[in-house]
Amino acid sequence: MIADMFEEKLDALSRMMAEHMARPFPPGFRGLDIEDQDMVMLDADACGYATSVLKGPLTERHRAGLMRLTAMFGKVLRAIEGEYAIRYYTHVRDMAVLAAEVEDLREK
Repeated sequence: MIADMFEEKLDALSRMMAEHMARPFPPGFRGLDIEDQDMVMLDADACGYATSVLKGPLTERHRAGLMRLTAMFGKVLRAIEGEYAIRYYTHVRDMAVLAAEVEDLREK
């Protein structure tokens, strides 16, 4: 049962990554810092962690980094303006959260 749930979430993460890669980056967000967070790096970090989770287990250091990243979205999303940018970064957050869920299931 857990194995089935793991595979379903892994497949969902793969689909989310494909959807994300097809979306254009929000206009005006290159070089923009929100809540002391570079928005390009936030996006890149989330993609990097999701890609790593799809390839295999994370190290403890990387698991901790993914947890910090998902927590950062709580602050950043409240401060983003613009409908598209909010949708874009909500998707990025959801992708990072799903990556963390996959990683948690991998442990079981």
